[in-house]
Amino acid sequence: MKKSVEEHAARFDEKASEYDDSKHEEYLACANLVIEHAAPGPDDVVLDLGTGTGAIALALAPDAARVVGRDISDGMMSEARAKADDEGLENVEFAYGTFREPEYDGDVDVVTSNFAMHHLSDEEKREAIDVVAALGPRRFVLGDVMFFGEPDPDEPFYSPEVDDPATVGVLADALTDAGFSLTAVERVHEQVGVLVAERAPDATESGDDE
Repeated sequence: MKKSVEEHAARFDEKASEYDDSKHEEYLACANLVIEHAAPGPDDVVLDLGTGTGAIALALAPDAARVVGRDISDGMMSEARAKADDEGLENVEFAYGTFREPEYDGDVDVVTSNFAMHHLSDEEKREAIDVVAALGPRRFVLGDVMFFGEPDPDEPFYSPEVDDPATVGVLADALTDAGFSLTAVERVHEQVGVLVAERAPDATESGDDE
């Protein structure tokens, strides 16, 4: 991580009130794909990491039993709570948590994240994916800045001083190593995409009892 958690939190606190109005079409397309692939059922609990102003969490709440949003920015979560109140959503909650310490140990069926994990280094991303896997969801949907090819330093999708995007290959390897199977790769842009990972079947469950 190129800045501390506290520095990132302060940066997002400052932009929270204008955050929703600043999003470009690639971000919105990515968010829509995350929502589409998450597809929670009425009994599902969703954990949205790096929830920001709640775009993913609030969109999924009507279809899920419960949605838990975690973020490091109080300002962003205040915006999310206000929107939840405006929409009359009572099954969504927002509280502090990081990727590697989400401050959540309840049941979870689907984990989502959109445009947040790219602040972590590759090793920190791997640690975060291991934490997600340990929570036991059947599906993890990750939308983010990620490199499908050689990154163009003139492109606006990340800021080198604060962001540290990974290649699709690095993310795919981390997901596989954590016990997921990659079931979909959606490319929105050469530097923006969505990965859908499902819980890999336990090999011991397919074997015959001796």
